[in-house]
Amino acid sequence: MPHIEPRNPEHNPLYIIKKCQQEKRPVFIAGPMVRYSKLPFRSLVREYNTDIVYSPMILAREFVRNETARLSDFTTNNFDTPLIVQVGVNNVTDLLRFVEMIHPYVDGIGINCGCPIKEQTREGIGAALMSEPDLVANMVHAVKEKYGDKVTIETKIRIHKDLNETISFVKKVEAAGVDFITVHGRTRTTRSSIPANFDAIKLVKETVSVPVIANGDCFSLKDAYDIAEYTNCEGVMAVRGILANPTLFAGFDKATWGSIEKFWEYSTAYGLPFRLIQHHFSCMLDPQLPKALYKDMMDCKNLIELLDWFDDNFILKRSGEEGFGTAVEIQYRQQRTLHI
Repeated sequence: MPHIEPRNPEHNPLYIIKKCQQEKRPVFIAGPMVRYSKLPFRSLVREYNTDIVYSPMILAREFVRNETARLSDFTTNNFDTPLIVQVGVNNVTDLLRFVEMIHPYVDGIGINCGCPIKEQTREGIGAALMSEPDLVANMVHAVKEKYGDKVTIETKIRIHKDLNETISFVKKVEAAGVDFITVHGRTRTTRSSIPANFDAIKLVKETVSVPVIANGDCFSLKDAYDIAEYTNCEGVMAVRGILANPTLFAGFDKATWGSIEKFWEYSTAYGLPFRLIQHHFSCMLDPQLPKALYKDMMDCKNLIELLDWFDDNFILKRSGEEGFGTAVEIQYRQQRTLHI
């Protein structure tokens, strides 16, 4: 077995929450995203005032039984911290096995009780757990009974149509020993186009004594402060907002050019499939590029073609070059600026 350095206690989410309270600001958190919150993206957002970052959800059953799943689903390094790994799980046995395998490599473990994707809910995970408060409480209790303070555990939930159910749910998981709770202010069937219910999140915050993180509709640094002030939550989680703008918590209103250069560096150094790299750039640049140029980017068929396209149209600096990662506005090549 390789030697594993113990986790830095200052990277524990509860320590970070207290530290941010002393700084009189909310904790800034990048939430879990299927496929997209992998190591390169996590590394990027940490450079822009993100305090805690989540991994994509990992299916406990596959992870504990299949070495290939372990190798493909979870990649990390010594700089990938503070990190919370999110797990999709529906029984105590799989969760305890999962925690045993992964807890030395992360700073916290989050149980997904909110993902509304049908493939997940059919398996009894994600939002399906919203109707299984006793099961979730049992899973939390089992982890805390075995590991105590050695493992920080969170539950990420959505709200119920009947908020009394939500209140009952959070009271049960709090009594079971959960360390903090993240609340997405929508039900499992609420479309993302419908505003998040911050009154419901505020109600949860008033109900429990553990820290509460507000999730939903955070697209700017101002949003983060406004949401935290309205709900009185200890932290704010961004998901769609930070995917489009990894520099959100640093106060930029759109992805900076420097963040584009840094993402190129991280994604090629650590490795990421071409289509995922292309998708990240599409999210970051869609609001900023002329439509024809954006289409050209999306027509690229492989990584070399995409990199050549960037070099043909922009001044794309590499790590080690003066000014790398510092530009705010898009660095068009001179001939391109004539056609904007």
